[in-house]
Order: sequence, then C-alpha cells, then structure tokens
Amino acid sequence: MNEFWQRYSEKFQAITTREQMLVLMSGAIAITFILFSLFVDANLVRSNVFTKDIAQLEADMRAKAQTIDIFQQALSEDPNKTVTEQISQYESKLGQVDVALLSLTSDLIDPIQMRFALIDLLKLQKGVSLLTFDVIAAQPISLVPNSNTTDSNGPEAAQAVNNNEATSNEIPSLTLYKHGIKLTLSGSYFQLRDYLSMLEQLKWTFFWHKFDYKLKEYPQSVLEVELYSLSTKREFIGV
Repeated sequence: MNEFWQRYSEKFQAITTREQMLVLMSGAIAITFILFSLFVDANLVRSNVFTKDIAQLEADMRAKAQTIDIFQQALSEDPNKTVTEQISQYESKLGQVDVALLSLTSDLIDPIQMRFALIDLLKLQKGVSLLTFDVIAAQPISLVPNSNTTDSNGPEAAQAVNNNEATSNEIPSLTLYKHGIKLTLSGSYFQLRDYLSMLEQLKWTFFWHKFDYKLKEYPQSVLEVELYSLSTKREFIGV
C-alpha cells in the first residue's frame, strides 16, 4: 500500500505546479461530488417525495372538504321537502275538488229527496193534464273542476270529461249520475206556460234538456219536456 502511494507521490512531484493544481482541483471536485451524492442528493430525493406527498394530501383534503360541504348542505335542507311538496299539491287538488262539490251540492237530488221532488213536479196547474211520464236510465258523467266557469249553477260549474281521457296528473274526477225525466203534457199555451214557471220556482234543481211544443187543436197544445237532475247515486228513487 505504501509502495502504491510512494509511486503516485513521485509521479505527482514530477509534474508541473499547474498540473498539480489541476489534479488537486479535480480530486476536490470528485470528493465533493461523492459527498453530494451520498448526502445532499439523497435528501433532495426525499424532499421531492415529501413535496409530492404533501401535494397529494392537500388535494385529498380539498376533496374531503368539498364532500363535507355537500353533506352539510344536504343536512341543512329538509329531507321531507319533496314529500311535503307532493302532499301540498294533493291538498290543493283536493281543495279544488271540494270547491266543485260545494258548487254542485245545491243542484244534487239524492234518491230519497227525489220522492218529494216528483210530488212537487207533478202538482199540475189547473187545466194541465199529464199524458205520459217516463224515466230515462241513469247516465254516469265524470266531472273535474272548471276554473274558467263563472256560472256556479248546475253542471256548468264543472267540465264533463270522458273517463278514457283521464290521466294520472289530472285532478281526481267526480262521478255523478244524470237522471232524466220525460213529461208529455196537455193544456192551453198559458196553462202550460204557468206550469213551466212553477217548475222554475221549485226548490229542487232540474235542468232543461229538450222542449217540444205543438199546437194540436186550439186552444189545446201538447208539450214534451225532458228534464234531468244530478245525483251521486245511481238509484233514481230511494226508500
């Protein structure tokens, strides 16, 4: 080992001063590079790793913060909001149905009331004779509230629709029954007129459907009248 250093020492002594300086500088640089590689470079690598880890953690924290904001916003809202809105919509629809029912209540004649209504209906004026009396089979009709209707009397307070046209998003339909009555009366013009005036003053609501007046032999005339009433029951007359 000593011989190795002795040989290289002699070679170093044999070169010029300038060359000796270059060798020393090269050795110092090499030693510095080795030390840098062993210590500083390793620390730089670890620092870069830590920097990347910190950046990843910051990104994760931002994502979690956004998730927390979303959860907090969800918690601040009423979880029953959708259900409450649906209930409110249904209550509104039911309210409209109630309004339609109230507007029609005064026009409805139930089967029990129909007995008394017919008694009043058949109280004929003097000189008026009843030739025929026919009952027309009940016809079901479906009604929905009509917000554009200004007349609250009779079926004009609601709009008739076909059951096949009903859809799930419409206001629930109301089913009523139309009971028709056909009268054939005989009498003079003025007697029949007075009888019709009496009908219009009854507390029972009948709607005109058909009116046919014929003069047979003066002063006798024949009047065919079709009337109808509304009821929630299919039966015409109750016990």
